[in-house]
Amino acid sequence: MNMTQSPRLAVVSLLVEDLPAAVDFYRDVIGLRLLPHHQPHTAFELENDVFLVLVQGHPNPKPVSEEEHFPAIAFAVDDLESTIEHLKSHNLALPWGVEERAGSRWVKFFDPSGNLIEIVQFSKPPES
Repeated sequence: MNMTQSPRLAVVSLLVEDLPAAVDFYRDVIGLRLLPHHQPHTAFELENDVFLVLVQGHPNPKPVSEEEHFPAIAFAVDDLESTIEHLKSHNLALPWGVEERAGSRWVKFFDPSGNLIEIVQFSKPPES
């Protein structure tokens, strides 16, 4: 394959055991816009022409250790503190609390199927 331009992200797919619970989670807790869909998949728009697709199945997230906990998907927000309050209002555990590195702060938690999700706030734009 000869690519004349850099590819863009189009779709991120996650396996979920309980599709209705996952739809509620990504719509009501994360705040994504649910798109009209046809079974067996459900799609949310992340941004223009980028989609999150939930696929009914049996996820097998690898065990997460204290040293290594890399997310299945990460969402950027402008205000991490208000997002944390929103997550706590939905009784989500934030096992590692707020983590930070130069230029960003984040929290990680699990969706209803055990996928590790991250919410990050960049204090400066990520470098390319």
